[in-house]
Amino acid sequence: MNIKKLVAKALNKGNFTDLQGYIDFAQEYLDFVAEHLQAEIVSQNENHYRFYQYDRHGNFQITRPINSNLMYKTDTFELASSKFLELLRNVKDVKPELEVERQIINNTTYTIQQSIGAALDGIEGGKSNAARKLNGDLFEHLIRLIINEIGVEAKAGVVQVPVTISETEQFNMSYQHDLIIKEGDEIKILGSIKTSSKDRIDKIFMDKFLYSRLTETTIPHIVIFLNDVQRKKSKRENEYGINATFLPGHFKGYTVKLNPLDGVYYCDIRPNMKTENILKDHIKTFDHLLIDDIWNLL
Repeated sequence: MNIKKLVAKALNKGNFTDLQGYIDFAQEYLDFVAEHLQAEIVSQNENHYRFYQYDRHGNFQITRPINSNLMYKTDTFELASSKFLELLRNVKDVKPELEVERQIINNTTYTIQQSIGAALDGIEGGKSNAARKLNGDLFEHLIRLIINEIGVEAKAGVVQVPVTISETEQFNMSYQHDLIIKEGDEIKILGSIKTSSKDRIDKIFMDKFLYSRLTETTIPHIVIFLNDVQRKKSKRENEYGINATFLPGHFKGYTVKLNPLDGVYYCDIRPNMKTENILKDHIKTFDHLLIDDIWNLL
C-alpha cells in the first residue's frame, strides 16, 4: 500500500457507505503510516500535534496537524474500533462516569476522520479544493452513520419553512441542514456538521435565530465540529506549529446577545473551551451528545 492508493480509495465515496467502510479505511491508513512515513514532525508550539510527511509517492506532502493524544496507532485502533461499534449499539447502557468508554467514542471518531483528511492531504495541489469538499462531506456522513448506529434516525435534507402573513401562508423558504432528526413527521433536532468552525460560526448562530423566528418554534439546534486547528503560517522554512481557528469572542457574543445553541460538540476540544466562562458551559466533547444530551433533546 502507498499513499497514492490510499488517496484513490479516499476519493471514492463508495468506500464509505457504512461505518465498517470508514473503519476499514482508517485501519489501512494507520497500517500505512506505521511503516511508510518519510517523517513525523512535532509542532513547535503545541507538542502533542504532529504533521505527517509522505514519501516520494505523496510528493513529500505534509499533512494537516494531527492530535497525537486522540489519534490511535494501528494496533490500538484495531481494538478500539471493535469496542466503538459495541458501545454505539449499547450506548444507553454506558454509565456517564465511564471515562474510558467516552474516550473510545471520541478518539475513534477523530481517528477515522483524520485518517481520511490526512490521506487526502497527499493529493496533488490542483485538486485540493475538491478534496476539502469531499472531506467535509465524508465527515457529515460519518456523524449521521454514528447517530443512526445508536438507534436515532439521522438524515440530511431540506426543510421547508412556511412564511405566514396575517395568518395566511404566503410562501415557503428552503433551509438545507446537515442533520435532521425526527420522531414521525415532527422535527426534534436540527444540526450542522462541520470539520471546523472557521468561516462558519456566524451562519450557524444566524440559522437558529432565523429558523426560530420564521417558524415561531424552539426546535433545538446543535453543531458538531471535528476540530479547530490549522497549520501555522511561518516565514521560516521548516518551522511547524498550529493556530486555533475558533473565534471565542464571536461565540460568546452570539451566545449572550443572539441565542445560545442547544449543543456544541468537538472531537478535538481546545483548552480554553474547558476553562473560559460561557465556553465551558456550552461546549463539550462529542461523546456527551451520544451518551447524554441527545436523549434529553428528543
